[in-house]
Amino acid sequence: MTISARDEVLARIRSAIVTAVSPDVPRDYRAGAPADVELLVDRLVDYRAIVHRCAPAGIAGAILEAADAAGIDRLFAPPGLDPAWQPSDRHVSIDDGTLTATDLDGNDVGVITTCSVAICETGTIVLDGGPGQGRRLLTLVPDHHICVVLAEQVVGGVPDAFRRLDPRRPLTWISGPSATSDIELKRVEGVHGPRHLVVIIVDHVPGSIPAP
Repeated sequence: MTISARDEVLARIRSAIVTAVSPDVPRDYRAGAPADVELLVDRLVDYRAIVHRCAPAGIAGAILEAADAAGIDRLFAPPGLDPAWQPSDRHVSIDDGTLTATDLDGNDVGVITTCSVAICETGTIVLDGGPGQGRRLLTLVPDHHICVVLAEQVVGGVPDAFRRLDPRRPLTWISGPSATSDIELKRVEGVHGPRHLVVIIVDHVPGSIPAP
């Protein structure tokens, strides 16, 4: 019987699977990089995100300022977003699961979320669909994304982030506004997500207890 190259390759794969000693993969990556908020700001600005810093009591004001500066007329938010963050003189529609891409489309539409973790070294913000983060539809369709990052959500490096994240959740990794380039290397923004990213970093208040 003649064995083809394809049969030989598949046989080797089956053999490797059967004889594998353990399915566990060691994940002893480098960890403990300092959570340098200034570095996070530098990375975000380099990615063309707009960054605001504020104290916990100033979150609603910072969101209102960002919305006014961007010309946002319609604001949306996911369930679980802290009501105290919503500007009192601006209506914010909470997603009840029935919003469609058409509802969220438009250059005057913005969404407010928090995040699961923010990574200093890469300037990356990660959403996992938890409370205050919502469905992917909410953060992919609107033209503006306003993301509130608490000091205790900031970590130094990617390995530190993975230690906080659940890989079974729908993770969205954001490094600046959505951007791509055409064949002539001309930058085009807003193709795969919001054209504008505003990050509001809430500074840690002495005496408060950071998340583990």
